[in-house]
Amino acid sequence: MLALAMSLPNEPEPRPKEQRSLFGEILDWMLAPLLLLWPMSVALTWLVAQNVASRPFDRDLAELARTVARQVVIAPGSADQATVIRLRLPEVVAEVLRTDDAEKVYFQLLGARGEFIAGERDLPVPDEPAGPAQALKYRDDEVHADAVRVAYLWLPGTGKPGETAPLVQVAETLDKRSRLATEIIKGVIVPQFVVLPLAVLLVWFALARGIKPLNELQQRIRRREANDLSPIAERDVPEEVAPLVGAINDLLGRLDQSMSAQKHFLADAAHQLKTPLAGLRMQAELAQREIDAGEHDPQALKRSLQQIAHASERAAHMVNQLLAMARAEAKILARPPEPVDLAELARETVRDFVPRAMDKRIDLGYEGPDPQQPAAGRRQMLGQPTLVRELVRNLVDNALQYTPVGGTVTARVMDDPFGQVVVLQVEDTGPGIAEAERALVLQPFYRALGTNVDGSGLGLAIVSEIVQQHGAELAIADARPRGSAAAQGMGPGALITVRFALSRASGEVAGPVSATPGATAGGPG
Repeated sequence: MLALAMSLPNEPEPRPKEQRSLFGEILDWMLAPLLLLWPMSVALTWLVAQNVASRPFDRDLAELARTVARQVVIAPGSADQATVIRLRLPEVVAEVLRTDDAEKVYFQLLGARGEFIAGERDLPVPDEPAGPAQALKYRDDEVHADAVRVAYLWLPGTGKPGETAPLVQVAETLDKRSRLATEIIKGVIVPQFVVLPLAVLLVWFALARGIKPLNELQQRIRRREANDLSPIAERDVPEEVAPLVGAINDLLGRLDQSMSAQKHFLADAAHQLKTPLAGLRMQAELAQREIDAGEHDPQALKRSLQQIAHASERAAHMVNQLLAMARAEAKILARPPEPVDLAELARETVRDFVPRAMDKRIDLGYEGPDPQQPAAGRRQMLGQPTLVRELVRNLVDNALQYTPVGGTVTARVMDDPFGQVVVLQVEDTGPGIAEAERALVLQPFYRALGTNVDGSGLGLAIVSEIVQQHGAELAIADARPRGSAAAQGMGPGALITVRFALSRASGEVAGPVSATPGATAGGPG
């Protein structure tokens, strides 16, 4: 086994998720597009600069082409003679074309039959056919391996067979255009190298200033005392953060209520425990005084010991009830919910209370599905078996406490006629619960007036909490009409009903029955 373990590769531990910075994330989302758009801006600026730089030079080149065209003389001959085309004052034309020493300027004149007449012989001829006369056009080409811009136009033709329109072309190298485009690019791009870092700095400063209220809010919360759960002032925070502050205030309000309830519960629990503990101390001191005084009455000592046992039993019962209340209030349990056979659980719980019922001469019974029926055929609920058992125990214990000698307590489990819930009922023949007190008995340590029963006041509070945990429905009613019960000289009794939703395994319903506030059952506790 050791060799196998050593041969296995060590699995890398998962890295904890890094905490993200809101400031850094916003800064990234703002600067990333800016840095991506900057090269696009440079490219667009270059294209625009090339276009802008070409326009004035194209106009000058067009004027040169028209000047050369005006110096062309066309002499149409007779019908059987070719048209004679010559360039007037070629020296003047050459001088005009040499006025710019920064660029190389070429011109070319082709005759009516495409023959070379004057200018640069190596200047390429356009591929397109002759267009309208005097219509100036432009193209990019090469002369002696130099890139040139060419302006060309066709002169009016004679219309003789075999002749075309004479062609005039003027070409210019691109040095001046490139220099002008470069100057434009420098004039636009260089300031951007200054503006871009400034823009980044301003964005950083704006974000820092915008997030400053969050830092102030953080400091205000950190400076608070641990017991200060008062709401945070929403008027001092930005509008975008107000919903978050509102949610925090809601959480603080719920925490304040929860802590207040816990403090109240602990105070009540301490007060309730004082009585049995004081009784224990008093009986112990009484027995000690009797022994110190030399009195050895066995009956008196027995009564003191009985009182001590009774007080310790009350204290133990209350501690158990407090522990059950703490378990019921826990939102996260160690075991996940599972299908629960409510009938079997209720039958076992009732069986545990049989000796106590016999001591009080109370008829304790159970009504439910046939125990011989297979468990798979019985309806099941989804929940925590431990808490459900605690619920049944508290209901039966509560009924036995408040049912007089010779009374009856019945626990029953039945199926809902519509097949959506399983119903638990505990019915007794005790004094019942007045309608005005049915909401109050669900509060911890509350006991109905006039019952004279030694209880902890926690039983039905535990039941209510477990019912809410299971999304069940709890209701209370009189077991018998109060008028007829009074006429028979007996109490109306209490009928406590709990409706649990069936589990998916029962194949009936998809979800739990929602608990209805104000419709919960009650009892003296």
